[in-house]
Amino acid sequence: MKRLKKSFENAFAGFFWAVKTQPNFKIHFSLALTSLLGGILFKISYEEFLIILTFIFIGLVVEMLNTAIEKTNDAIDKTWRDDIKLAKDLSAGAMLVFSFGALLAAIIIFGPRIYKLIFGI
Repeated sequence: MKRLKKSFENAFAGFFWAVKTQPNFKIHFSLALTSLLGGILFKISYEEFLIILTFIFIGLVVEMLNTAIEKTNDAIDKTWRDDIKLAKDLSAGAMLVFSFGALLAAIIIFGPRIYKLIFGI
Protein backbone atom coordinates (compact mmCIF):
# COMPACT_ATOMS: atom_id res chain seq x y z
CA MET A 1 0.00 0.00 0.00
CA LYS A 2 2.91 2.36 0.75
CA ARG A 3 4.34 1.85 -2.73
CA LEU A 4 0.96 2.60 -4.30
CA LYS A 5 0.65 5.78 -2.26
CA LYS A 6 4.17 6.82 -3.27
CA SER A 7 3.37 6.12 -6.94
CA PHE A 8 0.36 8.43 -6.78
CA GLU A 9 2.37 11.11 -4.97
CA ASN A 10 5.02 10.96 -7.71
CA ALA A 11 2.40 11.08 -10.45
CA PHE A 12 0.70 14.12 -8.92
CA ALA A 13 4.09 15.78 -8.41
CA GLY A 14 4.85 15.32 -12.11
CA PHE A 15 1.46 16.68 -13.14
CA PHE A 16 1.71 19.76 -10.94
CA TRP A 17 5.32 20.36 -12.03
CA ALA A 18 4.11 20.41 -15.65
CA VAL A 19 1.27 22.80 -14.78
CA LYS A 20 3.63 25.16 -12.91
CA THR A 21 6.65 25.14 -15.21
CA GLN A 22 5.71 24.22 -18.78
CA PRO A 23 4.31 27.04 -20.94
CA ASN A 24 2.96 24.66 -23.59
CA PHE A 25 1.17 22.62 -20.94
CA LYS A 26 -0.45 25.81 -19.67
CA ILE A 27 -1.56 26.63 -23.22
CA HIS A 28 -3.09 23.18 -23.68
CA PHE A 29 -4.76 23.42 -20.28
CA SER A 30 -6.23 26.83 -21.19
CA LEU A 31 -7.49 25.50 -24.53
CA ALA A 32 -8.99 22.53 -22.72
CA LEU A 33 -10.94 24.81 -20.38
CA THR A 34 -12.03 26.94 -23.34
CA SER A 35 -13.26 23.82 -25.15
CA LEU A 36 -15.23 22.66 -22.12
CA LEU A 37 -16.75 26.11 -21.68
CA GLY A 38 -17.60 26.21 -25.39
CA GLY A 39 -19.20 22.79 -25.09
CA ILE A 40 -21.41 24.01 -22.27
CA LEU A 41 -22.32 27.27 -24.00
CA PHE A 42 -23.09 25.61 -27.33
CA LYS A 43 -24.83 22.67 -25.65
CA ILE A 44 -22.88 20.05 -27.56
CA SER A 45 -24.09 16.47 -27.38
CA TYR A 46 -22.93 13.87 -24.89
CA GLU A 47 -20.96 12.11 -27.64
CA GLU A 48 -19.30 15.37 -28.68
CA PHE A 49 -18.32 16.02 -25.05
CA LEU A 50 -16.74 12.57 -24.92
CA ILE A 51 -14.76 13.35 -28.05
CA ILE A 52 -13.61 16.70 -26.62
CA LEU A 53 -12.65 15.10 -23.29
CA THR A 54 -10.73 12.35 -25.08
CA PHE A 55 -8.78 14.91 -27.10
CA ILE A 56 -8.11 16.98 -23.98
CA PHE A 57 -6.69 14.11 -21.96
CA ILE A 58 -4.68 12.60 -24.80
CA GLY A 59 -3.27 16.05 -25.59
CA LEU A 60 -2.16 16.62 -22.01
CA VAL A 61 -0.58 13.15 -21.93
CA VAL A 62 1.26 13.68 -25.23
CA GLU A 63 2.55 17.05 -24.00
CA MET A 64 3.81 15.48 -20.77
CA LEU A 65 5.50 12.66 -22.70
CA ASN A 66 7.08 15.22 -25.02
CA THR A 67 8.46 17.05 -21.98
CA ALA A 68 9.66 13.78 -20.42
CA ILE A 69 11.53 12.89 -23.62
CA GLU A 70 13.13 16.34 -23.71
CA LYS A 71 14.16 16.19 -20.05
CA THR A 72 15.51 12.65 -20.40
CA ASN A 73 17.61 13.62 -23.40
CA ASP A 74 18.89 16.71 -21.59
CA ALA A 75 19.94 14.46 -18.70
CA ILE A 76 21.85 12.20 -21.10
CA ASP A 77 23.84 14.94 -22.74
CA LYS A 78 23.49 18.71 -22.83
CA THR A 79 25.89 19.14 -25.72
CA TRP A 80 24.59 19.34 -29.29
CA ARG A 81 23.96 15.90 -30.75
CA ASP A 82 22.04 15.09 -33.92
CA ASP A 83 20.44 11.98 -32.41
CA ILE A 84 19.16 13.89 -29.37
CA LYS A 85 17.87 16.71 -31.57
CA LEU A 86 16.01 14.15 -33.68
CA ALA A 87 14.42 12.54 -30.60
CA LYS A 88 13.28 15.95 -29.35
CA ASP A 89 12.01 16.97 -32.80
CA LEU A 90 10.08 13.72 -33.15
CA SER A 91 8.39 14.10 -29.77
CA ALA A 92 7.51 17.72 -30.55
CA GLY A 93 6.26 16.59 -33.97
CA ALA A 94 4.00 14.03 -32.29
CA MET A 95 2.41 16.85 -30.31
CA LEU A 96 2.05 18.93 -33.47
CA VAL A 97 0.30 16.10 -35.33
CA PHE A 98 -2.00 15.51 -32.38
CA SER A 99 -2.78 19.24 -32.17
CA PHE A 100 -3.83 19.33 -35.82
CA GLY A 101 -6.17 16.40 -35.18
CA ALA A 102 -7.64 18.10 -32.13
CA LEU A 103 -8.08 21.34 -34.06
CA LEU A 104 -9.85 19.51 -36.87
CA ALA A 105 -12.21 17.85 -34.38
CA ALA A 106 -12.90 21.23 -32.75
CA ILE A 107 -13.66 22.80 -36.13
CA ILE A 108 -16.06 19.98 -36.98
CA ILE A 109 -17.83 20.19 -33.61
CA PHE A 110 -17.80 23.94 -32.98
CA GLY A 111 -17.50 25.39 -36.49
CA PRO A 112 -21.15 25.08 -37.53
CA ARG A 113 -22.30 26.43 -34.16
CA ILE A 114 -19.96 29.42 -34.35
CA TYR A 115 -21.01 30.06 -37.94
CA LYS A 116 -24.66 30.00 -36.91
CA LEU A 117 -23.97 32.34 -34.00
CA ILE A 118 -22.12 34.86 -36.19
CA PHE A 119 -24.34 34.75 -39.27
CA GLY A 120 -27.63 33.66 -37.71
CA ILE A 121 -28.07 30.86 -40.25
